[in-house]
Amino acid sequence: MSSYTKSTDFASKDALLTGNPSKVIKGTEIDDEYNAIQSAVNSKADTNSPSLTGTPTSITAAASTDTTQIATCAFTQAAIQQTGIIGTAQLATDAVTNAKIATDAVNADSIAANAVGTSEIADSVNLGGNPTTTTQSSGNSSTRIATTAFVQAALQAVYPVGSVYINATSTTNPNNLLGFGTWVEFGSGRVLVSQNTGDSSFNSLEETGGSADATLPSHTHTFSDSFTTDGGGAHSHSLTDPGHHHQITGPNGAFNDNLNPTTGTGNYGGGTPDDSSERYDTYDATTGISIGSVGNHTHTGSVSGTTTSAGSSGTNANLQPYIVVKMWKRTA
Repeated sequence: MSSYTKSTDFASKDALLTGNPSKVIKGTEIDDEYNAIQSAVNSKADTNSPSLTGTPTSITAAASTDTTQIATCAFTQAAIQQTGIIGTAQLATDAVTNAKIATDAVNADSIAANAVGTSEIADSVNLGGNPTTTTQSSGNSSTRIATTAFVQAALQAVYPVGSVYINATSTTNPNNLLGFGTWVEFGSGRVLVSQNTGDSSFNSLEETGGSADATLPSHTHTFSDSFTTDGGGAHSHSLTDPGHHHQITGPNGAFNDNLNPTTGTGNYGGGTPDDSSERYDTYDATTGISIGSVGNHTHTGSVSGTTTSAGSSGTNANLQPYIVVKMWKRTA
């Protein structure tokens, strides 16, 4: 980019005497001046759709600005970083500042109003103030300038209504970070799960469920039952007595068992069989006891009781490994 420098001092000619050859304004002098003006103009940007080259710079707009002011690369990068997304589609390329800019950098004293041509800036330019331009349609991916309004629209396309914004370090409302939308806190104390239309627990969006506490808390079981045995059938029991005898003791306690139980003879300890001081054996004998037959029968009964306690208190027993973040949902 070049600037116009006047090479002929036309005003100084007025002071020269008449007849002085230098007093004459020559056509070549006029041509030289106009050529210099044209050269300078041709190196400037047009006011209508200029195409800039080099590395033009401008003032970076404040965060969340949503106007036709030029968006620098710094503005765009800051806006993208605020979304928390690394590697999103390039919302504004380096052409943010290499694109078409309207400038008043051409000295008005040096050019005629109609001298603005269709030339391009050859070198870098540092624009001051707040240059503006037309906001391109959403999705434009050319080298045209990206206004702050274009950038904001691109960000809103990243987070349409219904989107969830997640931040692991800040609790600030996304409206203050991104500059758009109405946001409400979302999913407090809950994790996110993808929709599964085939499972009634997960088939509706924003459906909630689950519990932080155990589904099997401390508990006991009680039971009771009655029963009847199978019939035992008719049967009987028998008892065999091997035989036995009884002894009779007299008042003196003397005992002599030499008595023959069959004949009733023997030594009675010096006494007689009817001596009350002696003790005597009886004859061996059996009782002849028998148990009668029992008919077909069953037995009935019942049982009941309580098992011992099992399980735990259940507090926080179902929590998966987790990390806490702040979540917001865009509602408008």
